[in-house]
Amino acid sequence: MMPIRLPSILRRVLAGLAALAAVAIAAAPAQAAAIRDLTSVQGVRVNQLVGYGLVVGLSGTGDQATQVPYTTQSLLSMFQRLGINLPPGVASNLQPKDVAAVMVTANLPPFAQPGQQINVTVSAVGNASSLAGGTLLMTPLKGADGQTYAVAQGNVVVSGFGASSGGNTTQVNFLTAGLIANGATVERAVAGNFDQPGPLLLALNTPSFGTASRIADSINQQFGAGTATALNAGVVQVQAPPTAGARTAFLGQVEALDVTPQSPPAKVVIDARSGTVVLGQNVTIGACAVAHGNLSVTISTQYEVSQPNPLGAGQTAVVPQTTAKAKQDQAKLLMFNPGVTLEAVVRALNAVGAAPSDLIAILQAMKAAGALHAQLDVI
Repeated sequence: MMPIRLPSILRRVLAGLAALAAVAIAAAPAQAAAIRDLTSVQGVRVNQLVGYGLVVGLSGTGDQATQVPYTTQSLLSMFQRLGINLPPGVASNLQPKDVAAVMVTANLPPFAQPGQQINVTVSAVGNASSLAGGTLLMTPLKGADGQTYAVAQGNVVVSGFGASSGGNTTQVNFLTAGLIANGATVERAVAGNFDQPGPLLLALNTPSFGTASRIADSINQQFGAGTATALNAGVVQVQAPPTAGARTAFLGQVEALDVTPQSPPAKVVIDARSGTVVLGQNVTIGACAVAHGNLSVTISTQYEVSQPNPLGAGQTAVVPQTTAKAKQDQAKLLMFNPGVTLEAVVRALNAVGAAPSDLIAILQAMKAAGALHAQLDVI
């Protein structure tokens, strides 16, 4: 057999493509991530704030006073603080429809200082049908310690809308919750220990012994041996400068370092309520055979009329006729070789028409048989 000779131009083109492929493979970046995306500094956290207030200016969509008495009580208390004293008869018959009782929530970011503004979420707690067009009155926002850290006030912006006429109602999104952008002013800063001398602790978002060790190695390579120590799978201790300014600059350099995290463990997450199955990386299957069939039972009742003889003394009666049927679908046996990935298993099950509920049952049975080499989480 004569050897096939390629034209010189084609050989050069193929050689160039091979060289480009080699360069692309060599230049493929590793899946590295910055330390700031893998960890968080212990003690630097968001604090939740909550408060109770009133939204006014609603167009008849507020709380019904007869069913939500605390709205009227809150309104009267506000009037008294403002120096307005209503006669007892007027106060007892006060039924405003343009006022709604609401809960106000916000997240206070770390290092927030007095005077800064944060977003707040306003949610109705009574039977108000809409907060659109309303204005939140001054509402103190308190933390878990009972101290006031911010004060909220402003116009509520609702993303939904609705309309009703003649007993028919249409609505898009929700009308009983809204947002006030920059609606709260910080009044007090949260005390922290970041400025205190001593080591800093980096908490891993996903605990991993390998990732913690790699983070410590990367910091030691950049700043010298002994700077960082992986205490366990979730915490890395870093020796930081004692002064506040130096600690801030040092931590900024540490968080900018890139680290390749360890591959996550094989995991399968099942949401039994919605039938959602999420397959993790590196999930494999051992040698097993799967047969799954469906058994359906149907019970139907038909009512028949029993008519007596015209010359008899009987009465007309309705007689139910009940029929029960059971049907079992033919099970299809599937054989899986050891080491096959779960992706191939899902493709095979989809090919035979397995429903999400069937897939969940099969995965649980595989885990019970020891053939599913992954952690199975059912939420």
